Amino acid sequence: MGQVSASSSIVVAADPQRTLEAIGDYETVRPRILSSHYRDYKVIEGGKGAGTVVEWTLQATEKRVRNVRASVTVADSILTERDANSTMVNTWTVTPEGTGSRVTVRTTWKGAGGIAGIFEGIFAPLGLKKIQAELLENLKRELA
Repeated sequence: MGQVSASSSIVVAADPQRTLEAIGDYETVRPRILSSHYRDYKVIEGGKGAGTVVEWTLQATEKRVRNVRASVTVADSILTERDANSTMVNTWTVTPEGTGSRVTVRTTWKGAGGIAGIFEGIFAPLGLKKIQAELLENLKRELA
């Protein structure tokens, strides 16, 4: 099993603190920026920042569906979502960029072994980057 990852970035017109707060607002902002790949989204505990627990179903492809139960931690300018149902981790990093912020989301997980793992390592990141790009574009519009 190899490590599989996908990463996407965007520059938004909001300062880093406001941007990080928006990313960590699971009650109001997050539902508005999710793409059609997400369904059954709900806040289980908290709702803003560290200590939040959220659930959703990610329909990555017609056949690839993942039920996620993410616990949120925040350290400085990094928000991390760890899935209790798998090895998947989403890391949101916010850094200053000009008068706004650069937002990078990176998703990692332990991939399958053998031939299946080779295909997963090639194709899964490509699909996930499209989903990430849509999320980031929605965030950019939300913060405009």
